[in-house]
Amino acid sequence: MRLLILFIIPIILLSSHLVYGQDNALVLDEGSVYTIDVAQEQHKRKEYTSAIKTLDTLLNSPLVEEDVKVQFQGYTLLGDIYLTLKDTPSAHEAFERALTMAQKSKNDTLLAISHSNLGKTYSIYPEFEERATALFKKSIDAYTKLNLRDMALQSYIDLSRMHLAQDNIAKAYPALMEAKMMSLRDTQNYKPRAQILTLLGKYYIAKDKSTLAEEALLEAIDISFEQELIAEEEEAQHQIARLYEKDKKFEAAYYHSQRQLLLANQLYKIQTQQEIRQASAQFDYRANKRELEITKKEKSLTDILAASSRKANTVLIVASSLLFLGLFIIFTMYKSRKNYSDRLREKNIELTKAKNEAEQLSKLKTQFFSTISHELRTPLYGVIGIATILLEDKKIKTHRDDLKSLKFSADYLLALINDVLLMSKMEAKDIKLEHAPFKLTTLLHSITRSFEFSLEQNNNKLHLHIDPEVPNELQGDSVRLSQILMNLIGNAIKFNENGNIWVNIHQQARTNDGSHSILFVVKDDGIGIPKSSQATIFEEFTQIENKNYNYQGTGLGLPIVKKLLALYNSEVVLESDEGQGATFSFVIKFEKPKSTALPRQVITSNKLLETESVHTLQDAHILVVDDNRINQKITQKLLESKGLLCSLASDGEEAVEMAKKQEYSLILMDIHMPKKDGIQATKEIRTFDKSTPIVALTAVEIQEIRHKIYKAGMDDILVKPYDVSLFLSVLVRNIKNKHIVTA
Repeated sequence: MRLLILFIIPIILLSSHLVYGQDNALVLDEGSVYTIDVAQEQHKRKEYTSAIKTLDTLLNSPLVEEDVKVQFQGYTLLGDIYLTLKDTPSAHEAFERALTMAQKSKNDTLLAISHSNLGKTYSIYPEFEERATALFKKSIDAYTKLNLRDMALQSYIDLSRMHLAQDNIAKAYPALMEAKMMSLRDTQNYKPRAQILTLLGKYYIAKDKSTLAEEALLEAIDISFEQELIAEEEEAQHQIARLYEKDKKFEAAYYHSQRQLLLANQLYKIQTQQEIRQASAQFDYRANKRELEITKKEKSLTDILAASSRKANTVLIVASSLLFLGLFIIFTMYKSRKNYSDRLREKNIELTKAKNEAEQLSKLKTQFFSTISHELRTPLYGVIGIATILLEDKKIKTHRDDLKSLKFSADYLLALINDVLLMSKMEAKDIKLEHAPFKLTTLLHSITRSFEFSLEQNNNKLHLHIDPEVPNELQGDSVRLSQILMNLIGNAIKFNENGNIWVNIHQQARTNDGSHSILFVVKDDGIGIPKSSQATIFEEFTQIENKNYNYQGTGLGLPIVKKLLALYNSEVVLESDEGQGATFSFVIKFEKPKSTALPRQVITSNKLLETESVHTLQDAHILVVDDNRINQKITQKLLESKGLLCSLASDGEEAVEMAKKQEYSLILMDIHMPKKDGIQATKEIRTFDKSTPIVALTAVEIQEIRHKIYKAGMDDILVKPYDVSLFLSVLVRNIKNKHIVTA
């Protein structure tokens, strides 16, 4: 009910303002015009007590007893003030008197305004819905005849809002349609249009018409945002968040809930200040009103008893009056403070609830991205695997370029999935840097080789230069470093044709504790970045518009770079001009590893293939456990193409039974499977087989399940989809380790 009053008050003020602005059409004496103007100014300054006194003096003046138009203005303004002070009965009485004056004047405009104002006071109470409807329709008919479209439109809005507030959906629709048609005739009247669209969205939600509700609410949000209509946008954001949550579109619901929460905070501050001023004014108004009544009673009693006991009775009456006034003031102050505290407590509860809902939506979004990435990576494994097998087949000579394009597209899609998941994790603050040793040259050459197809496609050349002073063996998070470099190099290739990309690495400083500050520079001679766009390209989903270049991407690369560097307490520096290429640079501090031995999970496939041979796998028998038939066949073809014997199991339960009956050289174990997952199957196998290497196959982010995998007894991890050389190197390493242990 409080929100309904807050919506009604500005509308009443608007209609009242339209009447008060017609001074030229009213015949007023000079003194009364001045008094009305004074009361209006006091009302605008929220000096309600002073405004009521001014109007009381005016309306009780003999000079205006016969001037019905002045009395109409005075009573209408008085009703507005009482509504602001939430004294609805007094407001209703004032508007009734204004209606009487309008009827005496026989002025259709004044009658229409009176009907509209009375309709608003009746609309607050559900039991007077029919009475309010009749009054609104009277005002609409009158405004329409007088061609006062804006005021008729506002009455339609008030009527629609009342019906929706009372859940009278059927009656709300005709009024909404009329309001919508009228608003379309005046496209510059933004505030009523935003209100109409929000009410339409609310109506369509009630009717389960999600598409129409979404269209109306999104348009309302656009208009409110452009015109800085905070209250209108907050209500529209609230309704569309409710719609998306109802339709289980949790990501969209989370975004609009966040925006609505921000706007609600702004409105809460504004409303809180207004409520404080209104509470203070209401206290003054009531105190003065009571004081005025007491003074009148004092005068009456004093006149009656003056002849017999003027002095004694006067002293007694004054003392009693002062005591009563003091008690009344104390009680009123206590009640006002209590009401204000209760409102603040309710607001805090609402904000806490909204905060908890936003946090829950954030968790749901992170879980959704994790699940969808797993579901997308699994079929991508099939696409990339088949393309790789066909490319390695020497017999296939036709369509090799098409196969390369297919593999490139699948690799690009995989990178996009990884970017979206990484962005989601960074928003949830679910990423921590690892500190593991790695070789810089091996990492960089692996990164540059991954761009061979992209470079060939755009006819670019990549130049890599590493300062000899930069140590090759470092300790840090090589995965996050590679993500930063791959995003910057990938951007340089995408926005460059027939050009050059330079990757330069220099040692900037070295500390006494053995740490090295290393400067990374990625430079290109492509289209460059205009100065006007450089402040926004690091924002999510932002793309530079360039008429001479048709590349379109997600706009996640540079935001990911910025957020990853923030984990290192570093930042990216951009130097560019349009048409002059772009240079991105950043500095990261690394430590020298205490031991030169690299852990098994960071040894690259190229290093392994230098020291190991695929012939180590000859006569090996591999058990592939995967519930996806396509993935089974791809892994089987890959292994058989290398001369290995391969057996297949469709779930963890079948894998346990096969491992009991036969010894295998190595088991490739999928994690997510029906009946029995890979973790449980591995635990059961380890009860009777401690030596056979078990390598996890998973499409889930490795950080999420690494601990569970190793705790279950697995020896290594492969993330799908994987590079063939890395796949073979993991098999070589684990089968060789088995032979060393058994020997």
